[in-house]
Amino acid sequence: MTGFGSSTAEDDRLSVQAEIRTVNNRYLKISTRYPDFYAKLGSQIEKLLRGSITRGTVNLTLKIDSLDRTSDYLLDEEVIQQYWSQLKHLTEVCHLPLPDNIDSLLSLPGAAIDNYSRSHNPEADWPLIQQAIQGALTELSEFRKTEGESAEADLLASNQIICDQLEIVKQKAPLVVSSYRDRLHQRLSDLLQDQEVELDPDSLIREVSLFADRCDINEEITRLQCHLEQFDTIIKGNTSQGKKLEFLVQEMFREINTIGSKANDVEISHSVIEMKLAVEKIRENVQNVE
Repeated sequence: MTGFGSSTAEDDRLSVQAEIRTVNNRYLKISTRYPDFYAKLGSQIEKLLRGSITRGTVNLTLKIDSLDRTSDYLLDEEVIQQYWSQLKHLTEVCHLPLPDNIDSLLSLPGAAIDNYSRSHNPEADWPLIQQAIQGALTELSEFRKTEGESAEADLLASNQIICDQLEIVKQKAPLVVSSYRDRLHQRLSDLLQDQEVELDPDSLIREVSLFADRCDINEEITRLQCHLEQFDTIIKGNTSQGKKLEFLVQEMFREINTIGSKANDVEISHSVIEMKLAVEKIRENVQNVE
């Protein structure tokens, strides 16, 4: 489910700004961005996110600034002198002039020392970082709650469409066999009216019985009704169970598909199409539900 949350936490020496963005995903995928100095806190940050979010692609960005730094970086004179000596030797060997400045040396590894990282422990900053992330998660939760209410309304509406169409199927199902029997009797009577052959009632009953067995959809109707009731209960529950809803949708589609293949009736087929359309809409929404 899409969402956004941000929060800032500060004390007398540190400012932490956390931003969390989420987009739809069937699984949980976490991506984080923060200063390398806090890499040791990676597992704690991910654990905090997983405790609040179970599905979706999550992007966390942390901006951490020290309020008491006099100098973030210091130049390592010894390292720079070594770079300069090697550069001087290469220019003599290659018969090239020395550069006019040492700007290019300052970007080489080790030329600048992170003074802050040498004097601070990332674990000491964790309570403030945790506070900022927790604040962003709270705002994200409110954002996603609003979207979830809209998704809930759509899911319940689609679920009601299936229920309404299933009632039509339940009313029509008992008439399918009798309608088939009447049509078959009329067709055979028309074919045999000019022939010296009598219609065998036992054969007709046997054929109708076979047809009734093939097109019996009572079990499918019962199972689908159970799935719909369970779906409604989960939607109206206090906890979000997106994966369970996704499984239920698969089962609902299977039962509807079986009803369509066995029913052998035009009106039931029309209801099956409406139910399939509603299930597809539910499937799309359920993938966004945590």
